[in-house]
Amino acid sequence: MLLTVDIGNTTVAIAGLEGERVAFVKKLPSDPGLDWTAALRQLLEGVKAQGAVLSSVVPALTRPVGEGLKAITGKPVLVVDKTTPTGLDLSGYDTANLGMDRVVDCVAALAMYTTPVAVFDMGTATTLSVVDRGGLFRGGMILPGLALGLEALSARAAQLPPITLSTPEGLLGTDTVSCMKYGALYGAAGAIEGIVRRLEEELGPLTVVLTGGNRTLVRPLLGIPAAWEPHLTFLGLGEIWKRNTKKVRV
Repeated sequence: MLLTVDIGNTTVAIAGLEGERVAFVKKLPSDPGLDWTAALRQLLEGVKAQGAVLSSVVPALTRPVGEGLKAITGKPVLVVDKTTPTGLDLSGYDTANLGMDRVVDCVAALAMYTTPVAVFDMGTATTLSVVDRGGLFRGGMILPGLALGLEALSARAAQLPPITLSTPEGLLGTDTVSCMKYGALYGAAGAIEGIVRRLEEELGPLTVVLTGGNRTLVRPLLGIPAAWEPHLTFLGLGEIWKRNTKKVRV
């Protein structure tokens, strides 16, 4: 089994990969104060892993999580960074601040879907990453995530309450809470549809892939075809591991 680890702004998600199958997914909060070796030992008790690979958008957590994984597996951990061979052509993009989660998502999408492909990863932020027919990473967009947008709205408007997202019961809200909720969800769906329409004018027919925690709320509202892959990041990490099994490091 391979441990694939996605260090995000909100959670550290760990999946056990057996071939192309995700055997389990476990999560811990992205807490810099956590004793990561102890926390990971407890979380992964009884798991036998041949190695581990991680990507991170939280630099402060990369080393402690990597060291914890190394203590568990007894082997160096592959940390995916800008120097890691991934098979994705980044020559047309300024990679100085490129989140490796976007690269990993695209690696998985290239292995699984027809190009050109547009990946929407709907987490704390919603990121769009686009790969053209030649395998070139064309760039993308970064938008506020659903919860982030609602939190900002509630914080800046005194009469608007905090909102918990759930599946809408119709198109139009009938009270303040449902109006905010539906505005966020249908707004996100409309944004995806509009962006895809403009991309297809430039690149031709696209494969649209959704992943991330908020995908399940938005996908049913879309008026365009979209693949749904909840484990895209983990599968991408698995692909990168296969390409770099002799080049691991913490």
